[in-house]
Amino acid sequence: MPWGILGSLLICTILYIVFAHVMTGVTSYTSFAGKDGIAPVAVAIDHMGTADTSGVIHPDYPWLNRAILVAILAGYASVILVMLMGQSRVFFSMSKDGLIPKIFSAVNPNTQTPAKSNMLFMVFVSLFAAFVPARVVGEMTSIGTLFAFILVCIGVWVMRNKMPELPRAFKTPMVPLVPILGIFVCLFMMVFLPMDTWIRLIVWMLIGMDIYLVYGAKHSKLGNGTNNRKGMKVARFTGLSLSALLIVVGFLHQYSVGFDTDRTLLYISLIFAVVHFGVFGRKIGRKDSES
Repeated sequence: MPWGILGSLLICTILYIVFAHVMTGVTSYTSFAGKDGIAPVAVAIDHMGTADTSGVIHPDYPWLNRAILVAILAGYASVILVMLMGQSRVFFSMSKDGLIPKIFSAVNPNTQTPAKSNMLFMVFVSLFAAFVPARVVGEMTSIGTLFAFILVCIGVWVMRNKMPELPRAFKTPMVPLVPILGIFVCLFMMVFLPMDTWIRLIVWMLIGMDIYLVYGAKHSKLGNGTNNRKGMKVARFTGLSLSALLIVVGFLHQYSVGFDTDRTLLYISLIFAVVHFGVFGRKIGRKDSES
C-alpha cells in the first residue's frame, strides 16, 4: 500500500513535469508571469497563433480556449463541492469533540446531514470567491496545503515514536527519512511564496489559536472542563512565537515591496501581533492543571 501511494505520486510528478514542458514549449515561461488568471492553459493557447504587425497574437483556436475555460470551471465546481462536503464533516467531528460551537454538529432531522454547517460554509466561500482575487486565493490554498502536509509529516514521525502500538492500516516506510524529506520539500516550496501570503497564513493560524484558547480548550470533551488545563502553556508559547514571526514577516513583506508603498499589511501585522502578545503574555505565568 505505501509503495503504491508513493508510486502514484511519482507518476503524477512525471506527468506534471511533462505538462510543464509542453506548456513552456508552446510559449515562453515569461508569458505566464504576472497573470492573475486561473487558467494557464488558456494563456498558452492564446499564444498559439499568428502575430500581426503590432505584435498582437491572434489565436488560431479561439474555440478551444473557450472550451478549456468551461472545462476548468466545471472541474473547479466539482472539486469545491467535494471539499465543502468534506469540510462540513471535519467541523462536525470537531464540534462533537467540543472544540467549536454545537451549531456545526447540528443534524437536520429529515436529511440527517449538517445542513446549517453546509449553509454557513456556502455563504462564507461564496463571499470569499466573489471579493478575493484568484491569485490571492490560489496562493493561500498553496501555502495552507503545504503547511498541512508538514503537520502530517510531523504527526507521522511523532506517532511512530510516541504510539508505536497503535493499529495501522499501513505504515509509512523509512521513518524518519520520508517525513523529514516531506517537511523540507514542502517548506522549500513555501519559502518561494510571496510574503503577503505568509502574513495571511500566520493571521489565520492566530485566529485558530484564539478560537481554541477561548472556546475549544474549555469545552473540549477530551479536557477537564477548564481553559487552564495541562498543555495550555505550550499553546500560549506557540501563540507568542507566531506573533513574533508575524512581525518579522510583516517587515520582510514591506521590504520586498518597498517602504514607500502601501503599508496596510505591515500595520495589520503589527497591530495583530501586539494584541496577541498581550493576550498570550498575560496568561503565560499561569500554571497548567495537573489533572
